[in-house]
Amino acid sequence: VQLQASGGGLVQAGGSLRISCAASGRTFDRDVMGWFRQAPGKEREFVARIRWLGDWIYYADSVKGRFTISADNAKSTVYLEMNSLKSEDTALYYCAVTSINTIRPTNYYHWGQGTLVTVSS
Repeated sequence: VQLQASGGGLVQAGGSLRISCAASGRTFDRDVMGWFRQAPGKEREFVARIRWLGDWIYYADSVKGRFTISADNAKSTVYLEMNSLKSEDTALYYCAVTSINTIRPTNYYHWGQGTLVTVSS
C-alpha cells in the first residue's frame, strides 16, 4: 500500500482546511487509517484515526471538537477536516495504516510523505 497525503497549505488562525490521504494498492476494510503530525523540534503525535469500515473513530484531545476524520471507500481516500485552526496546529501531517486498535505511531506503517499545514496567527 502507498499513501499520498495532500491538501496542506497556509491558513489564518480560526480558518479551515481539509487534507486528504489517498491509498493505492490493496487495502482491507478492517485496516485502521491514522493521521499524525510533527511540528519542528517536536515528536510525531497522534491526531485521529478511523477504520475503512467507518468505525473506531478516535481523536487526540487537542483536536477533539475541531477536527473530523472520514473515509471514502470508493475513492480509497481518508480525509481530515480541520476547523478553528490554531497556530499550534502548524505541522507536517502524515497518514499511515495499521491493523490493530492503537494510536502509537510505532504501530503504524506505510507512512505517506506528509503535507504541510501552516496556521498564521
